[in-house]
Amino acid sequence: MTCAIETRNLTKNYGGNRGIRNVNLVVEEGDIFGYLGPNGAGKSTSIRCLLGMIHPSSGEAYVLGKQVGREQTEILKCTGYMPSEAFFYPSMSVDEVIRYAAKVRGLDCSGEANRLCDRLEVDRKKKIGQLSLGNRKKVGIVCALQHKPDLIIMDEPTSGLDPLMQEAFFALLMERNREGATCFLSSHVLQEVKRYCRNAGIIRDGELIKVESVENLTKTSLRRVKVAVPEALQGRLLERLAGVEGMSEMTRRGVEISFSCRGETKRLLEALDGLEIEDLLIAEPSLEEVFLHFYD
Repeated sequence: MTCAIETRNLTKNYGGNRGIRNVNLVVEEGDIFGYLGPNGAGKSTSIRCLLGMIHPSSGEAYVLGKQVGREQTEILKCTGYMPSEAFFYPSMSVDEVIRYAAKVRGLDCSGEANRLCDRLEVDRKKKIGQLSLGNRKKVGIVCALQHKPDLIIMDEPTSGLDPLMQEAFFALLMERNREGATCFLSSHVLQEVKRYCRNAGIIRDGELIKVESVENLTKTSLRRVKVAVPEALQGRLLERLAGVEGMSEMTRRGVEISFSCRGETKRLLEALDGLEIEDLLIAEPSLEEVFLHFYD
């Protein structure tokens, strides 16, 4: 498969402030890619470099096979972008903003714009200045999608949207993906990434520290364990668990002892064998826990 996005040692320095450093990223065409990190990690800086909004300090980036900076007009023709906070002229109506966004591209997008507005329940008669954050976000989605781009880049797309509109947004995104569009979603909402994205990258302090399929991100030797035994036997249990490798984060609450284990499950079960266990839970970590592990 060809690459929708490729960066080679992409770096942006902001003096003493954090930017991004040596980001090497490949997103294949047709993917739904989640770009994970808390606020300030470098997600928006990466996106702005890809779109040519800021110039990198060093490194290269390619979007849809075209070099960022040299072929920017061609890149933007095929890209739909929505920033984390969309700002429009407050005195313009929603309809005027949507038509203006299409006119800038030299396109008539009225048919697709009508469909998107219906799906997202957009009131096109209101002035931008009258809209809530969520409704401005919906206008931004329409402007980004109405020309049916090959690459969709969205920075924190669901912030401000109520749960029903979040569902409607992702339904639209999945439809566009099935039609061949690549989706690149910057987010810190882990459940969104787990539910909708196929692959994900984790960025921390401006450095890309992990790129993996979402499925494989949660495949780890780490297990969350909860064991309930009578309080009279807890001392004996703790003695046995001390011999199991990879134990951490142990807590006690009544008859329940909780801990993390990176050792072999077989060794853990051997340690528990013969004890009067009232309840036992051994579970894989959630995506949230995996994410926090990379930020530890």
